[in-house]
Amino acid sequence: MHVVSTSADYNALYRQWAGQRVALVPTMGALHEGHMALIRRARELADIVVVSIFVNPLQFGPQEDLMSYPRPIEQDRAICEQLGVDALFTPSVEVFYPEGLEQVTTVVPPAALTERFCGAFRPGHFTGVATVVLKLLNLLKPQVAVFGEKDAQQLMVIQKMVRDLHLPVEIIPQATVREASGLAMSSRNRYLRTEAEQQAALSLSRILNQVRAAVQNAAEPLPAQTTLQRISEDILAPWADQGVSVRLQYLEAVHKQSFAPADTLKPGVKLLIAAYVNQVRLIDNMDL
Repeated sequence: MHVVSTSADYNALYRQWAGQRVALVPTMGALHEGHMALIRRARELADIVVVSIFVNPLQFGPQEDLMSYPRPIEQDRAICEQLGVDALFTPSVEVFYPEGLEQVTTVVPPAALTERFCGAFRPGHFTGVATVVLKLLNLLKPQVAVFGEKDAQQLMVIQKMVRDLHLPVEIIPQATVREASGLAMSSRNRYLRTEAEQQAALSLSRILNQVRAAVQNAAEPLPAQTTLQRISEDILAPWADQGVSVRLQYLEAVHKQSFAPADTLKPGVKLLIAAYVNQVRLIDNMDL
């Protein structure tokens, strides 16, 4: 496996791959089974698999966990080697933003896609995401790139950018990978230090599963707002007495294709959820 950190070194590799199909898996490192599923999917789709690891400061807010974000690079490298990755791209911040974050040309996604959900609580986050993904796609020149469906709003933003800017790359969604408990895999799960926090984190998937069960058992579509409120309150209320703070940031029902709000719960609707378990912010989603 080749490990490169500059565009010049990568381009030298790319020239050797002439005529071969290249797949990219963009990551911020701290690789887990969810990332491994992305890499395996990329291997099915292409001759060459490239994984990028870059903790992008442009998508972190002032009060977010940029400095403490996990960076186990040797472990990540071993995982990539184990999975047969052809090239690992690990640029520094100076390589990606040589004139500093304040001087970089950015990509601003449509407000209709970013003003709600994660975008409402993380101003500028999706500008940072879109900008770094565009830089990666332009620099690494893949024919296909694989993104996880757990970050549903991010996936929607990237798909929209690729369509609008006519980028010559196919974006492939990969289903969310879950732990045996049902918790969606995330690099931030390692912040859940105690058994109580780990159990509380399961509230997100429990809410989603219980809503889906209610919809499946209902004779007609259910009202979205009252159903989501009732189920989430039932599941979250017990944690108030157990020494773990579980704060729901949002729980919304949207139409899958547009992310427009859905007034009723029925097939074709997606549930989006974000919550803090103590200081750990987690997200999840599920199709009804």
